[in-house]
Amino acid sequence: MAKKESLKDIPLDVRAEMALKEAVADAIAEHKRQGHPIAVWRDGKTVLIPPEEIILPKSTKRGRKI
Repeated sequence: MAKKESLKDIPLDVRAEMALKEAVADAIAEHKRQGHPIAVWRDGKTVLIPPEEIILPKSTKRGRKI
C-alpha cells in the first residue's frame, strides 16, 4: 500500500501553485455566492461573466464543497 505523500515532501513551487489555485477557486465561489460577476481576459479584452454563468467545480482540493 502506498504511503500518503506529506505536504512537506512536495516542492515549494508546487505547493505555492496549489495554494494559488485554491485561493482563486474560493474567490470565484464567493463572487457567485454574493451575486457579483467575475472579470476574465478573453480575446485580448476583459469580459465580465455574470454570477449565474459562473461554473464551479464540485469540490476543492481539501474536499470542501463549494
